[in-house]
Amino acid sequence: MKSFKSQALAAFILASSSSLVSAFAPSQGRAGRLAQLNVATMPSIDEATKTTGRPSFPTEGEQTGAMMDLSGIAFSGLKGKALSLTNDDFPKASELKAVIPKECFDPDTTTSLSYLSVSLISTAMCTAFGVAALPIMSPDNLLTLPFWTAYSAVTGTVAMGLWVLAHECGHGAFSKNKTIQDTVGYVLHSLLLVPYYSWQRSHAVHHKYTNHMELGETHVPEAMETESDGSYALRTAWIKAFGEEKGLNNWGIFQGFLHLVLGWPAYLLVGATGGPARGVTNHFWPDPLTTPEQQNKELFPGQWKEKVLKSDIGIAVVAGALAAWTACNGIGEVMALYGGPLLVINAWLVLYTWLQHTDVDVPHFSDDEHSYVKGALHTIDRPYDKLDPWGLIDFLHHKIGSTHVAHHFDSSIPHYKAQAATDAIKEAYPEVYLYDPTPIPEALWRVCKGCTAVEKRGDKFIWNNKGLEEKL
Repeated sequence: MKSFKSQALAAFILASSSSLVSAFAPSQGRAGRLAQLNVATMPSIDEATKTTGRPSFPTEGEQTGAMMDLSGIAFSGLKGKALSLTNDDFPKASELKAVIPKECFDPDTTTSLSYLSVSLISTAMCTAFGVAALPIMSPDNLLTLPFWTAYSAVTGTVAMGLWVLAHECGHGAFSKNKTIQDTVGYVLHSLLLVPYYSWQRSHAVHHKYTNHMELGETHVPEAMETESDGSYALRTAWIKAFGEEKGLNNWGIFQGFLHLVLGWPAYLLVGATGGPARGVTNHFWPDPLTTPEQQNKELFPGQWKEKVLKSDIGIAVVAGALAAWTACNGIGEVMALYGGPLLVINAWLVLYTWLQHTDVDVPHFSDDEHSYVKGALHTIDRPYDKLDPWGLIDFLHHKIGSTHVAHHFDSSIPHYKAQAATDAIKEAYPEVYLYDPTPIPEALWRVCKGCTAVEKRGDKFIWNNKGLEEKL
C-alpha cells in the first residue's frame, strides 16, 4: 500500500516523488539463498571479504549472527554488519549510558558560546565579502552566476555550523540556562526559515523512532506489495530505457535532486519521507493536514500546538524582512546573499540526515521489532573529517556527522564532548557500533542509486537491489 505522505509529496513537487520514500514488501516466489551473517560477532573481516566486498560465512558450529537471504542486497563499507545484528547483540539503554563518561552529559554555556562565536564570525566574514562584491559582480548579470554559485557553496557550508548549534539548542545540549538556549536556537533557526519549536518536537520524534517503518519521522521507506509499482519499477524502467549504467546514473541524479534540493522544504510543508502513522503534517500548522492512522501519535499534541504558532512568529518576521529587502534591492541580490547559501545549508542538512540513517545494507524495522536503542545504534558515523585535507568542514559543522551515533543515543551530549562518548561506545560495544569508512561523495552516490525500495525479510526491511548489487 502506498504511503499517503508520498502522494502528498507528489502533489508538492509535481513529480514522481515516491522515489523519496519508496519501499517494497516481500516479493512473491523469491528463491533466495540463506546465509548466516556473522559480521557483528567476528573480530575482523577476513581476506576473502576484503577481496570480494562480501562478508564471509562461518561454518555451522560458528554461526551466531542473523540468518539472511542475501539475494538483491548490495554492501556498503559496513560489509553487512547492520544486517548481522540480532536482538541479543544490543545492550540495554542503562548499560549503554553507563559506559559514557558522566561529564559528557554536562553542557558548558561558555564553551557553547565560544563555538557559536566561531560560526557567527566566519559566516559574517563570508557575508561581508559578498556585500563588498556586489558593486563589481552584480547578481542581475547572468555572467556573474558562476561567482555567486561559488559564493553560495562556501558561505552555505560555513553557515551550516549555525544550523548545527541551533539543533543543539533544540536538544537541550547548548546550555543549562534554558533562556539562553532557547533564545539562541529560536533566533538562529528563524533566520534560516526553520520553525524552532515545531522542528524541536519533530526532531525528538525522529530520535525516538529512528529507522522505524511506521513512526519514523525522516527518510522512511515506503512498503509496497509488488516490484511492478512505485519507484522500484520506475528505476527499472529507466535502466531498460537508457541502459544499466546510464539509467542507474540518471536515477541517482534524480534521487539526489529530489532529496538535496526539494527534500527539506517538502519535509517542512507536507512531512515528506515521514512515516505514514501521523498522516500529512506541516511544521507551520499545529494540526495534521489529514487524519493520522494512529491518532495517539499526532506530531504536535497538547502544548506543542501553541509552540508551533510561536515558531511561526519568528518565520513571519524573517519572511517579512526578506520581502522588504527584495522590494528595495531586487530578487537578484537577495538570492545571491541569502537564497543561494540557504539552499546549500538545506542540502548539507539533508545530506547529513540521509547518510546518518541510510545505506544499502542498513535495515528498517516494524513496530514489533523496533526499540529506542536498536534505532539509535543503526545510526552510522562517517569520515566527514576527511572531506577536506584539514578536516575544516567537520570542524565548522561541529562534528555532527562523525560523532552521530553517540548523539542519537543521548542528544543531551554537547558536540564538543561527543567524541569522548563515541570512543566509549566504540570501545565497549564494537560489535554494534556502525562506522562506514567510505568517502562521503562515494557513499552519497551509492545511496542515491541504491536506496530506492525495501522489502520485508524476516524481522527486517531491507533495500532491494536485485541484479544491481555489483553496480553499487
